[in-house]
Amino acid sequence: MGGFFGVVSKDECKYDLFFGTDYHSHLGTRRGGMAMFGSRGFDRAIHNIQNSPFRTKFERDVADFDGHIGIGCISDYEPQPLLIRSHLGSFAITTVGKINNIDELAEKAFSGGRTQFLEMSGSHINPTELVASLINERDSIPEGIAYAEEVIDGSMSILVMTEHGLYAARDLYGRTPIMIGRKENAFCVSFESFAYINIGYSDHKELGPGEIVYVTAEGCEVKRPAGTAMKICTFLWIYYGYPTSTYEGVNVETMRYSCGRLLAKRDDEKPDLVAGVPDSGTAHAIGYANASGIPFARPFIKYTPTWPRSFMPVDQSQRNLIAKMKLIPVSELIRGKSLLLIDDSIVRGTQMRETTEFLYRSGAKEVHIRPACPPLLYGCRFLNFSRSNSDYDLITRRVIREREGEEVSDEVLKDYANPDSENYREMVDEISRQLNFTSLKFHRLDDMVESVGIDKSRLCTYCWDKQGDCRNCGINHDKF
Repeated sequence: MGGFFGVVSKDECKYDLFFGTDYHSHLGTRRGGMAMFGSRGFDRAIHNIQNSPFRTKFERDVADFDGHIGIGCISDYEPQPLLIRSHLGSFAITTVGKINNIDELAEKAFSGGRTQFLEMSGSHINPTELVASLINERDSIPEGIAYAEEVIDGSMSILVMTEHGLYAARDLYGRTPIMIGRKENAFCVSFESFAYINIGYSDHKELGPGEIVYVTAEGCEVKRPAGTAMKICTFLWIYYGYPTSTYEGVNVETMRYSCGRLLAKRDDEKPDLVAGVPDSGTAHAIGYANASGIPFARPFIKYTPTWPRSFMPVDQSQRNLIAKMKLIPVSELIRGKSLLLIDDSIVRGTQMRETTEFLYRSGAKEVHIRPACPPLLYGCRFLNFSRSNSDYDLITRRVIREREGEEVSDEVLKDYANPDSENYREMVDEISRQLNFTSLKFHRLDDMVESVGIDKSRLCTYCWDKQGDCRNCGINHDKF
């Protein structure tokens, strides 16, 4: 997904920027970057962070930086922040989101003049560079940001640094969060609400959907008010968010406890132990154990000193290898036991099947699987949740294709999403059989929404029921 952090201060702020950006490392996969405006003008550093922590890669750079204003990011794919010079002046920019119509927007830019883009590896256009180009089509940065967000199909939150201040823009439907923090003589902009606590900032405000603000060391000025329609990503609580994060007033850790509690409420299985797949499944499992009275345990421990997160490498087989290598069994908690295992989700199914087989080889008697969300039926259109090129990378869709053929209508898929339908039950049974689980029960969508505690109309649940895509929906959202 990626995340960003920015700071503007009356004092030197390079270490605030360094640590604030580092606290977003759990969100990104490939690159980190920082840019500051100081005595040398705009200064920037970008490094690959796939196999080395952000702090290790940037500790020398931050020592050379100076300035009272800066932005940093952790990125899934593209190198950023980018440094731009245009008729709007010089600025640095970083983004979080996904552009589905990137080729269309690029062709439109080409047709309007002699625009050019610097290709990344693989002949792709850097989405952040395209956003900068869209901003430059207007007469001011706020107008350009508003234009970019309106024409992008997908989702885009934007952070722009000029010589004097920061422009922060939450995406139109608030799918990702932006928090403003403050301390004496300084303000910061952060994807994660916890990232600024240990560097002395306190909460100032959370931007609403589509809101644009201009932040200086003196304050935060609204350039475009928040809209009324919101579709914040539910996976922020299920998986992506750090436990200490809070979005829209709902803390990630406490939501996961509620999620596990409601999973247990509908379950009649009586295993010996309840466990979570570390790290994101752990809190869900604690909630389940507390509600059910079944002991919580850690039958395997993740070896974190050297192994990166399993989704970091681009190659699927390498991700599977890392997922396997970093989990070390505790044989005394596995051998002869019936285990109930909770993970945040089942996507392709490969890693969960290997985890289950790993437990059987370690002597487990039974392995019951309880994902903390419903079956995934659609690939994310908004936040790069999955690198899948097709919905058929999802194990649910592969099973449905085996049952229904290549062409499946939305009406049929809707029936497969209904936990009370025969198609749903047979699909779940087949997934369980293919992945060699003793039993499989997914979280219900209504229970998951109750776990969050926000009205479903304000949550994006697209990957489960295709609700959350606001294009051509026929509803007057009264955004601004």
